[in-house]
Amino acid sequence: MNEQQFQPRIIAFCCNWCSYAGADLAGVSRLQMPPDFHVVRVMCSARVAPEWVLKALSDGVDGVMVLGCHIGDCHYISGNHRAAKRFALLKEMLSYVGIHPDRLLVEWVSASEGSKFQRLVTEFVERVRELGPSVVSSQ
Repeated sequence: MNEQQFQPRIIAFCCNWCSYAGADLAGVSRLQMPPDFHVVRVMCSARVAPEWVLKALSDGVDGVMVLGCHIGDCHYISGNHRAAKRFALLKEMLSYVGIHPDRLLVEWVSASEGSKFQRLVTEFVERVRELGPSVVSSQ
């Protein structure tokens, strides 16, 4: 399978209050985005367990995005601080289990940043496309 045929499977965990609204704004604004991702709405980026990321990647997902409110603007006060610490550690550990760390993206997107959401998704899908299909699989 050549690079142009590879369509990476991406999951984007988006917090309800900011990044999900940013995704909605990108859609309503009809910003062009690759069709290679699926949005999962969570109440807070801190609610995304590292195990979910590992499970998704081991089940054949090629990349995972965790998108939350900007630091200091979390609806739950410090949820995104916890997420930032948790996923910085997970990103460091990924290579130890045979997963390229660039298959995980953690970023902050506000409700008014539809264009930032579009840019992040587009760049992440391209980065994962360059990495190629995930070689990790629990099957």
